[in-house]
Amino acid sequence: MPLAGKGTRLRPHTHLTPKPMLKVAGRPVIDWVMDRLKGLDVEELIFITGHLKHQVEQYARTHYTIPSRFVEQKVQDGTAGAVNLARPFVHGPVMIIFVDTVFEADLTLAATTNADGIIWAKEVDDYQRFGVVVTDADGYMTKIVEKPSEPISKLANIGLYFIRDVDALWRGIDHTLSTAPHNGEWYLTDAFQHMIDQGCRILTAEVAGWYDCGQLETTLETNGILLEKGAARHGKVGADVRLVEPVLIEDNCTLERCVIGPNVTLETGTVVRDAAISQAIIGPGCTIERCTLTHAMLGAGVTVADFTGSGTFGAHSEIAGRA
Repeated sequence: MPLAGKGTRLRPHTHLTPKPMLKVAGRPVIDWVMDRLKGLDVEELIFITGHLKHQVEQYARTHYTIPSRFVEQKVQDGTAGAVNLARPFVHGPVMIIFVDTVFEADLTLAATTNADGIIWAKEVDDYQRFGVVVTDADGYMTKIVEKPSEPISKLANIGLYFIRDVDALWRGIDHTLSTAPHNGEWYLTDAFQHMIDQGCRILTAEVAGWYDCGQLETTLETNGILLEKGAARHGKVGADVRLVEPVLIEDNCTLERCVIGPNVTLETGTVVRDAAISQAIIGPGCTIERCTLTHAMLGAGVTVADFTGSGTFGAHSEIAGRA
């Protein structure tokens, strides 16, 4: 999701449309991202969304005071195409943030570097799952390699960038869009590679933390990390309820004869009876009875009864096992 400061714009790309509104540790991912922008001199937010444009716009206008505009990516042609939609509105340095991750990073580095851009990265062991950033001896990016078979770098590209030379960015995007797409998509990272090939200097900076919300397991892991870092809270529970910290239990939940936790978020209005829940995010207004749920994510208003297992269940689903 994009932001702009006096001369520094961040653009939100919601090429992964539902992710900004996905909740972890009781808050939409977009809120966790916005927390990281505090202290920056942001001029404007530019949200590049998918088909949930109105939902994102309504939420952002209600919760954030920074001037914002919203652009829908009607053709899902990749991240280069998404960022290109912001071109008419960007005339100075820009920060680009993909909002399917939560991160811990010092974004004020953008105000002090003399590089043409910054790409933030995180060292990982399972580097073959990611695009990785290769750097020179001074920490400047030389190339990005998607899912390398050889350990040329363990610095995973996390989708967080600052570009000072926006004219070079647009030239890179133009070049990228003139080439054959990858499975129907043009990648923003190819535009960065073109910038480097034309002499731009993009500094690589490591983040202190990077928590993915792109898949079920990583989203649940992120939920647990954020709970452990201070998001956990709950009121008093009955004697027949056992809590295994960390847990977040919002107001107006009904708990009877159950075990909750660890790493569980129960949103408001949820009812849990005769059940055990661990490693889970449970949306508002759910009813869970006579169940053992682990590694599960439930949308709003889901009813689950007599079920043991894991999985992802969309809003207002009904799941029933054998009593």
